[in-house]
Amino acid sequence: MSDAGPEGPTVSRGAEAAIRKVDWWGFAALLKARDTKLYRPKALDERIRRERTRTEARLLVEARRLGVRTPIVYDIDLPRHRLILEELPGPTLRELLEDANLPPEALVTAVRAFGRALGTLHAGGISHGDLTSSNVLFPSGAEGPPAFLDLSMGSRQPGVEELGIDLHLVEEDLHALHPKSEPLVRAFHEGYAEGNRAGEKDVRARAKAIKARRRYA
Repeated sequence: MSDAGPEGPTVSRGAEAAIRKVDWWGFAALLKARDTKLYRPKALDERIRRERTRTEARLLVEARRLGVRTPIVYDIDLPRHRLILEELPGPTLRELLEDANLPPEALVTAVRAFGRALGTLHAGGISHGDLTSSNVLFPSGAEGPPAFLDLSMGSRQPGVEELGIDLHLVEEDLHALHPKSEPLVRAFHEGYAEGNRAGEKDVRARAKAIKARRRYA
């Protein structure tokens, strides 16, 4: 990886990585660096961080080939477990769901587009693996197509269980974050069916089974 420009402040910190603003040859970019986990043996920690960095870069690129927007991967540094990614503007799905001033029809449109994009991702053989409303961004606002962030926990050619988990996480988020979630869940499922016509029934059935298992666990 070529050195990026001066690193700005940390803009977010997740469970395993810090994200900082950088200038990448004149482009606004984000540097994502995976943290060392001292509770893991060093060799295992190095392997996990390297594999998740590689997986994230590969799946971000493959998702774009399917027509699903993701940040452009500008550069990758496996030895240091770092990625330089395009900085996308716009609100997250969570922010849209919590925006009391957003017209209901605009929110329904956004959620349906999100479902369609996830269906396209699944039909193309990619699961997300950590699909929360904070990992979905709307660079053009609620009326535009969504972009998916952080596919480091995703997989290529996933089984129906992994796809069902993605769906289940979305349904839980919609119910938790919006007081009138039922129309949104319906819109999400409608969009998902458009994007994944062949697999939609099986994935929804598995999501329902996952919900039942967790309810009685």
